[in-house]
Parts: sequence; C-alpha cells; structure tokens
Amino acid sequence: MKIIVPMAGRGSRLRPHTLTIPKPLIPIAGKPIVHRLVEDIAGVLQQDIEEVAFIIHESFGKKVEQELIAIATKLGAKGTIYYQNEALGTGHAIMCAKDSLSGPAVIAYADTLIRADFDLDKDADSVIWVKQVDQPEAFGVVKLNEANEIVELVEKPKEFVSDLAVIGIYYFKDITVLKNELQIVLDNNIIHGGEYQINDGIKQMMAKGMKFVPGKVSEWMDCGNKDVTVDTNSRMLGFLHNDGEYLVDHDVKIENSTIIPPCYIGKDVILINATVGPNVSLGDGCHIQNSTIKNSLVQTHSHIKNANLDNAMIGNHASFDGDFTNISIGDYSVLE
Repeated sequence: MKIIVPMAGRGSRLRPHTLTIPKPLIPIAGKPIVHRLVEDIAGVLQQDIEEVAFIIHESFGKKVEQELIAIATKLGAKGTIYYQNEALGTGHAIMCAKDSLSGPAVIAYADTLIRADFDLDKDADSVIWVKQVDQPEAFGVVKLNEANEIVELVEKPKEFVSDLAVIGIYYFKDITVLKNELQIVLDNNIIHGGEYQINDGIKQMMAKGMKFVPGKVSEWMDCGNKDVTVDTNSRMLGFLHNDGEYLVDHDVKIENSTIIPPCYIGKDVILINATVGPNVSLGDGCHIQNSTIKNSLVQTHSHIKNANLDNAMIGNHASFDGDFTNISIGDYSVLE
C-alpha cells in the first residue's frame, strides 16, 4: 500500500503562521498535521505501507523534505518527494507523483485530520472518504444508489443530493487506473476553475463502470484557518486524552501553577503562576508566567506573560505580554 500526500503551497488562510512554515507542518497536539494524518491513515488501513509520496512546493526546503522522509521511515516505508511548483489543481498535483502511482494507494490532502474505524472494501475499485454534514450545499458531496455505491460527485449542490461531504481522502485498488485517466485530463486540457481536478479522472472511471463506495469517518477536522485549527487542536487533545495517552512531558517545571487536562505540554516548558488548560498545546521550550491560557495552540520556544488567552494561536519563538485574548501571531513576533 502507498500513501500519496499532495501538500501544495504554504496556504494563505492560516497566515501569519504559514509565512514561515508550511501549513501541514503546523503541530496539532504536539505533532505536525501531516504526521498525524499519515499515521491515522496507516492505522485505519491496517496494512504495511510500502511508500509515502509527498507533493510539495520546492520552496519548502531541504529541512522540511528531511522531516517528511522521517515520517515515512517511522512507518517502515520509503519516503519520496515530488514538486508541484505551479498551483494547477489536485489532478495536476497527483500527476506530479506519477512515478509512484501504481498498485493500491491512498491519496490524502494534508490539511485535514480524521478519526475512523472501518474495514476497507477490497472488492471496490475505489473508496472515497465522506462525513455527514449539516450544510451539504457548502461542500462537494457524493450521490449514492440503492446498493450504497457512489454514482456521482456533485460540487456544492444548490438542491439536496446527499449530506455526505467528500473530505479529500481516497483509496484506489490500483491507482494506475486513475493515473491513466488523469493523463487524459492533462492531454486534453480539461480544466475546471482554472485547474486540473482529480474529480475529472474519477468521473471517467465511474463512466467505465468502476465501483466506488463511501468510507465514513466519525470525525473530520479541518486546519484551514486559525479558528478551525485551534478547534481541531482542542478536539484532538480530547481524543488522545480519552485514548489514555500521556501528553505532559515529565521535564515540565511547575511553580505555583495548575494544568487542567487535556493539554499537550512539550519538553523544557516552564510554568510560573500560570493556569494552563483545558485544550492547550504548548510546544517545547515555552515559558508561561502570570498567565491563564485555555483553548489555545502555542508552538515552540515562545514566552508569554501577563496574559489571559482563549482561542489563541501563537507561533515559534514569539513573545507576548499584554491584555489581548483572542490572538494569532506568527513566528518570531513580539507583542508587548
């Protein structure tokens, strides 16, 4: 089994944080989004992972590439890096990794996290992961027949089609078939919204009678902007806490302070006259003094004092001292 992970650009909706770090490498509960995504998918599949292929922008740099390769290595898999330097769509991104597109594979976009527990339908040509949503008109959805097979993909339907939204994770029994269909899309310059889309390849597979079925997830967590990323961090902390994971490093220095779980607290963190939690992630080396923090995500080596933070997101090596509550400041920022 292979996992193909299109990561595209850094992302603009999560600025200022993505000015210095690609969005998929922002930590959720102490671990980068893409790391959690790949591990969660591997856990659902319950199969040996042969290769993890990452499609990135070349500007991410060698350090990021090394971190991505390490994710694959941890799973006992080969890690491969491909480049998509122009934002030409999901279909184009996948085809940038065409040398790895063979055999059974999962495609997963690296700005979402899931919780799922189901058996993969090995008789299907493809599984498209979906989540039941309250406002299907805001999403791409699947249309099912009486046999619970997917017969159509509909983007943001104005009239009700179904309430099962496509979340951006796909399984193909033989991804070579998708590769061949996407090559036709590229060769014939089939463009929607100015981009080459994976859906056009999938629709061609459906037209040839291939079997697509839904794979439902219990939780779908987005990391598209600051507010939903903070919320995703909170939800993930709750899941990990309920799973019995110990999330507070044993080296944390606590002076007249309280930790209210669930919280992730990394190495060499110092808490002085502080109340932290619930639903807070503090990366390695953070110093918190005379502060109350809840429902917030703080990355590494940041110093916070005299603060009352709620729904806040703070980058690496930042310094914050003040009365603001709901804030978003990036790496190396100073707000005093």
